[in-house]
Amino acid sequence: MLVTLLGTGTSHGVPVLGCNCKTCCSTDRRNHRNRCSAYITVNNVHILIDTPPEFRLQALKNKLKQIDLVLLTHQHSDHVCGFDDLRRFNELQQGIIPVYGSPETVIYMQNMFAYIFNGIEEPGGGKPHLHLESITDKLTFKEIDILPIPLVHGNIQVYGYRIGKFAYVTDFNLMPESSIDLLKDLDVLVLGVLRFRPHPTHLNLEQGLDLIQKIKPQQTWLTHISHDFNHEELETSLPEGVRIGYDGLRIEVREQ
Repeated sequence: MLVTLLGTGTSHGVPVLGCNCKTCCSTDRRNHRNRCSAYITVNNVHILIDTPPEFRLQALKNKLKQIDLVLLTHQHSDHVCGFDDLRRFNELQQGIIPVYGSPETVIYMQNMFAYIFNGIEEPGGGKPHLHLESITDKLTFKEIDILPIPLVHGNIQVYGYRIGKFAYVTDFNLMPESSIDLLKDLDVLVLGVLRFRPHPTHLNLEQGLDLIQKIKPQQTWLTHISHDFNHEELETSLPEGVRIGYDGLRIEVREQ
């Protein structure tokens, strides 16, 4: 399995508009963070997690040519506003792309992108062709088992996802014990950790490190990172097995 972190930034991205802090002014490319998404290739199946505003640019930079399945963590704009750009992959693949998310996310997406799902064909075919469906339990797609991980993000339920020995969980402030149990025996965890200070809907660094101690993955990469974190400065202070993700990072994960 090969995991590519297409974007690792918070909802503002980094640099933040109008900010002159050390991280936002950094020339270290690891401090330049687009909004969050990930691309997973396993058994020649290509899975995209989330479609952020920069998705088109991420796809170009990483030379993406195939998307067999899209998984949505939740409906916030920094995770879905590149949704329309999936239509190019319809053209490349000459087929409909399945999209899955929580029941709540599916309802929001049907409303946010009503022109996609209203059943009306437009001249020129200028909209994506997608099969949007909710999941509440394990999904098996082309013999690959995908397990949604229920999380709480403020006042909404969101999902992380586990595929084999890999899991991707971001944008949450509460992980139920039942979800922690679903994340045992991981090789690689990608975990959303926003900043040093507490936040009402996200984990801060202290909370993230505490959760890592409960889950005990072999390796953890932090994502959904604000400009509070300067890559080089923070990485030297993290415990063993925990590192900061960056846009374009590729992670190899054993499949079983």
